[in-house]
Amino acid sequence: MAANPTNNPFDQQVAIPGVKKIIAVASGKGGVGKSTIATNLALALKDYGTVGLLDADIYGPSIPRMMGALNQKPTINSGNQIEPLSRHGIKVMSIGFLVDEASAIVWRGPMLFKAMDQFFRDVQWGELDYLVIDLPPGTGDVQLSLVQKVPVAAAVIVTTPQNISLIDAKKAIDMFERTGVKIAGVVENMSYMLSESGEKIQLFPKGEIDSYLKSKNLLKLSEVPFNTNVSLGSESGIPIMESYSDSAEAVAIKVIAKKLRELV
Repeated sequence: MAANPTNNPFDQQVAIPGVKKIIAVASGKGGVGKSTIATNLALALKDYGTVGLLDADIYGPSIPRMMGALNQKPTINSGNQIEPLSRHGIKVMSIGFLVDEASAIVWRGPMLFKAMDQFFRDVQWGELDYLVIDLPPGTGDVQLSLVQKVPVAAAVIVTTPQNISLIDAKKAIDMFERTGVKIAGVVENMSYMLSESGEKIQLFPKGEIDSYLKSKNLLKLSEVPFNTNVSLGSESGIPIMESYSDSAEAVAIKVIAKKLRELV
């Protein structure tokens, strides 16, 4: 639904103190590697400044495990604010630091809005050039809370090549367009796999992503190949940007970071 110009819900946006640019990483559906891209993108952006990573996937937080901080807890400072953890040179916050990994979070919309507000206002982020926010799949309460509460510099949409993923990525794009958030571009994740001979092997049927992006005048930020080292790094808590920074996958993510620096 389009916003009512006489009662604009985005008038309540307030910047997070000390945070220069917020980058939202989103997808229309789960299973496309959004959190992996968000994690490694945040690490790649270290080349251009100080970085924070906020895991806003309230129902399925995966950043604590991916960042090797599964059993760590944030502290409360003298100003009664939460101090984010520091991992691999960036600041990290997630609901997963506050609840057991196996515990379900059964919240309705108002609780999600409150949690997002606490992430923005009650966490001592300090001075950050970039805050990367890993959003949950879809276009629901968390996404709406984000765009209403804080100014987002740009959104990055993650999809895999096939149309069954693209149809949901289109919904994420539509949501950000309706709410006036700049879309930096689309990441085609798990775009292909490299054989030992260097041949590109198509893991998913190639859909209409290129023609769709052309019709929308949207940028493809990068084609990130599939490699088992990416998932192994996520499982071990040492992301590929830290463990295989010269790999084709890491290089592709560095391309995204470089383009973001130029775009936002």
